[in-house]
Amino acid sequence: MNQETKQRIAQPLQDFHLPRYQEIPDVGLYLEQAAKYIGSCLAPLGDMALTGSMISNYVKKGLIASPVKKQYSRDQIAYLIFIAICKSVLSLDALDAFLRLQQRSYPLQRAYDYFVREFESLLLFTFELTDTADIFPETSSDGKRLLYTCIIAAVQKVYLEKYLEALTEENH
Repeated sequence: MNQETKQRIAQPLQDFHLPRYQEIPDVGLYLEQAAKYIGSCLAPLGDMALTGSMISNYVKKGLIASPVKKQYSRDQIAYLIFIAICKSVLSLDALDAFLRLQQRSYPLQRAYDYFVREFESLLLFTFELTDTADIFPETSSDGKRLLYTCIIAAVQKVYLEKYLEALTEENH
């Protein structure tokens, strides 16, 4: 693949930013609003959007709490962003195990902000938009190592799909 194609693929990710916990709306979003908000956050990554029925199923499976007065809170949106990114590389049972591990280990705001910082860092590095990626320290917990492995898998899936899509376009 030529350099021009690589730049074209990477360009939409140059300014990619996932909302930090405090940037997620805390006004309560209805189901379709939540799905639309998450979809807009993840649009540059490709097909990671969640539908209303998917979100409802995550509630039914106990991955996230039920909405209060049909509105999804900042906590639920943070969990849904994590689920949307990781659902393509983890089973529902594995996602559930990850969320339970997080709940036992770290407050949601800290865990979520760590996840999005690491995800963005590795994404930009993988698409050659930065020269370095933050790597977890050797003394990290098993949970952080598992999370980092999940992030690697999700980023590599985005990378693979973006490049295969570009190759397909070049060949047509």
